Amino acid sequence: MTAKTPSEKDRVVIFDTTLRDGEQCPGATMTHEEKLEVAELLDEMGVDIIEAGFPIASEGDFAAVHEIAKRTKKAVVCGLARAGFKDIDRAGEAIKPAKRSRIHTFLSTSPVHMKWKLQLEPQQVYEMVIASVTRARAYTDDVEWSSEDGTRTEHDFLCHCVEAAIKAGATTINIPDTVGYSVPEEYFALIKMVRERVPNSDQARFSVHCHDDLGMAVANSLAGVRAGARQIECTINGIGERAGNAALEEVVMAMRVRNDVMPFWTGIDAKMLTRASKLVAAVTSFPVQYNKAIVGRNAFAHESGIHQDGMLKHTQTYEIMVPEDVGVKQTSLVMGKHSGRHAFVHKLEELGYRLAGNQLEDAFVRFKALADRKKHVYDEDIEALVDEEIATAQDHIKLVSLSVIAGTRGPQRATMKLDIDGKSAIAECEGNGPVDAVFNCVKAMVPHDAVLELYQVHAVTEGTDAQAEVSVRLSELGRAVTAKGADPDTLVASAKAYLAALNKLVARRLRGQPEERRLHSTDVG
Repeated sequence: MTAKTPSEKDRVVIFDTTLRDGEQCPGATMTHEEKLEVAELLDEMGVDIIEAGFPIASEGDFAAVHEIAKRTKKAVVCGLARAGFKDIDRAGEAIKPAKRSRIHTFLSTSPVHMKWKLQLEPQQVYEMVIASVTRARAYTDDVEWSSEDGTRTEHDFLCHCVEAAIKAGATTINIPDTVGYSVPEEYFALIKMVRERVPNSDQARFSVHCHDDLGMAVANSLAGVRAGARQIECTINGIGERAGNAALEEVVMAMRVRNDVMPFWTGIDAKMLTRASKLVAAVTSFPVQYNKAIVGRNAFAHESGIHQDGMLKHTQTYEIMVPEDVGVKQTSLVMGKHSGRHAFVHKLEELGYRLAGNQLEDAFVRFKALADRKKHVYDEDIEALVDEEIATAQDHIKLVSLSVIAGTRGPQRATMKLDIDGKSAIAECEGNGPVDAVFNCVKAMVPHDAVLELYQVHAVTEGTDAQAEVSVRLSELGRAVTAKGADPDTLVASAKAYLAALNKLVARRLRGQPEERRLHSTDVG
């Protein structure tokens, strides 16, 4: 049978807002360089529109959107703006270098938002819709308008505003489920109603943007597509405010696997989904839950004897998609202390890493040291080891050695040696527990005002010899950074995580933010 040629009318445009809505997730702030890295991967994997940030929110957001606009090769680069002219002008300036650009402007339309948030009458909101879209069109002919809290907006008023936005020049209309309140049948009916009642609806593409407060973001998004929407707004791993957004990997694979009931298609290279998931998890320090659909660690794992028996006889007994289709290797190469360099390189390639020269050699030496200490070295162990190797390559502050005295007979004491921009520093400090003593050593050698907001430990793999993975969040001058450290010794992992977060703060200062006190190597205590 000849495969059916995909129709353009069934193409669903993927609008990725990982760098905007995703980064608004508490604690998920990314550095400038990390945003550029994520944007490059999104462009490579076939995302149609990258919402790169909220330019008026900060100088950092503006700089990131502006730089992404310069670098992006294929995708449309979008900046978010409220209805105010200052927001729109700032967004227009930020996206100016892009080959293809968009301004996404929004305004609340629900009774509760208009009364309590905006404190405006409906007629005033209606006039602002027209004015904001008109202003945005002065910068680009690709303008998206969103009715914030659209699912709780009165239908007559919603249709009135949508019609006005299209007349003013909006080419995309987004009806978001801002608070994750809707259910699929209801959302389907809403999109269908607006498209049928608005006389000029055929002049714009309709978009869905669903939050996951009730766990239905993906289901609602797909319901909107079935009702005629042809753009889905989503994020890698579903990160975002509160319970998050519709997950890009889930909507893409749902349409691909169940194309019989959802005959739609996207331009996403699904083989890059796992790679994208791991990158976003790494830069945000937001781990992906093990049972997460498509990209979770257990998504293609089978432990039950019944399942294993079925899988050995035929993979389709318990798998509805091929792991390779989303960038997951079906079989795993078992690594241990007897593995050689060639096997190590092969495993790295399986996991999506390309190391060379000193970086590869250093990673291999650390792997052999880890293999001598652990009975089993899992994929997650290698990922944690290599991610740390990559992350610390350009660090200004590096851990050289650490010894800790702990137990019931206090006080707990740590002795630490650091390499700070090529200079050695040593400190010995006491603390209220061994971790506190370790962190006090860092503070003694690298004085700073950062506040520890989060300290979290979990095992990378199972067993008493498992690597500990520590997450640390430091806050300074209203900005927070998060980082991880991994090591079989929990205290060493703690030191690595704290120093990784501190290095992020140092890197940000050295980029020259004037309002912040710079940290130099001369600050060594």
